[in-house]
Amino acid sequence: MISKETIAEDYKTIQDEICKSLELLDGAAKFEEELWERDGGGGGRTRVIQNGNILEKGGVNFSAVYGKLPDGVKKAFKVEQDDFFATGVSIVIHPNHPMVPIIHMNIRYFEMPSSIDDGQPLRWFGGGIDLTPHYVIEEDARYFHQQLKDVCDRFNIGFYPRFKTWADDYFFIKHRNETRGVGGVFYDRLTATDEITWDTIFEFSKALGRTFAPAYSEIVNRNRFKEFTAQHQDWQYQRRSRYAEFNLVYDAGTKFGLETNGRIESILMSLPPTAKWFYNYEPATGSEEAKTLDLLKKGIDWV
Repeated sequence: MISKETIAEDYKTIQDEICKSLELLDGAAKFEEELWERDGGGGGRTRVIQNGNILEKGGVNFSAVYGKLPDGVKKAFKVEQDDFFATGVSIVIHPNHPMVPIIHMNIRYFEMPSSIDDGQPLRWFGGGIDLTPHYVIEEDARYFHQQLKDVCDRFNIGFYPRFKTWADDYFFIKHRNETRGVGGVFYDRLTATDEITWDTIFEFSKALGRTFAPAYSEIVNRNRFKEFTAQHQDWQYQRRSRYAEFNLVYDAGTKFGLETNGRIESILMSLPPTAKWFYNYEPATGSEEAKTLDLLKKGIDWV
């Protein structure tokens, strides 16, 4: 098994690669970096981009933290051990154009030094990528899912259908009875088996991370110069409010960061710069907005 230090270093490299790609995509804005340390152990590199040509607000964050798990997290993870190590890259991008989607990605690794049962480290990988269009453009959704399926199939033919369903279930706003977007792939607690090694899982994690920049760049460039109206932008702000609701109510990463005394600015980086909550908003029948709501459902086969 590759060491946790190597995993963290490779994740830092992926952070570097994605930041360079996003700066090139935007063409104007540059990332600002803040190095931080966690009181309980470890730290990270927060990188934020704002007010660009197309990227209104975004973050590409790396962290590698360790220390003692709070009792609440131990209970949620169903573990008895206290010591932990966690590292990962987390990304959220909010564009300024209603026809360009929000995107999120996370790749992560978690380890506890030893299991009470057999003395071996308890460890797993998790992550995923999902797309949240303000307006669902079906061709873009199909393209996005095909890119994810291609990278999944390189490692295990069962990954995409399994992780796509997992994403549909995870990125679901229960109190609205709608998905956050068109989904993607999501997985957690992925461990080695007789069919797949730790090294293969790590390579998959990195490959998924490196799918982010080319896939998102293609979708941005398809839509960034389309004309839009004030009505389109109001709908964008309405969809952003749903994104904020999910992250504050359901997102496991947000909860983990808050409960382990993570850096609050980095944790809440995912929130949009502007959002609106229109009271009891109902889109007109047959409108572009109504069509989008009809596609915010689980189980749509995009490929």
